Amino acid sequence: MFCPFCRHDETKVIDSRASEEGSIRRRRECLDCGRRFTTYEKVEQAPIKVIKKDGTRVPFDPARIRSGLEKACYKRPVSNEQIDHIIYSVEAEIYDQFEREVPSRHIGEKVFDMLREIDQVSFVRFASVYREFKDVNDFVEELGPMLKGSPK
Repeated sequence: MFCPFCRHDETKVIDSRASEEGSIRRRRECLDCGRRFTTYEKVEQAPIKVIKKDGTRVPFDPARIRSGLEKACYKRPVSNEQIDHIIYSVEAEIYDQFEREVPSRHIGEKVFDMLREIDQVSFVRFASVYREFKDVNDFVEELGPMLKGSPK
């Protein structure tokens, strides 16, 4: 491990603990300059491919989920921590349930369900892109169950 300050290659671990995201957090000290820094270690998973609607396969990339969520949650009361939680939950489920390939539909539905519980406006924004709404009737159809369940 190289020190990020002086680039010396010898450090010692001062403290280690597991983090919530399934990684190991290590507090290190450089043996040359004495400065301290934190590193995170994560078990490298076998790469999973996402099977898109058109049948093509692309590497799974959590950044794509983040991008879609950030667009859907723009100017909404959804925190970065909530977005991180959705991404972490979806990623964990994918690695638990699938070995090599996962349909994009599964990823979208999982994000869809979790976002519905957090913010309904963001949910509708996400749904409009994910479900490819063509007109207002598609919105009404998706909002129907939500409107029936809400008090007036």
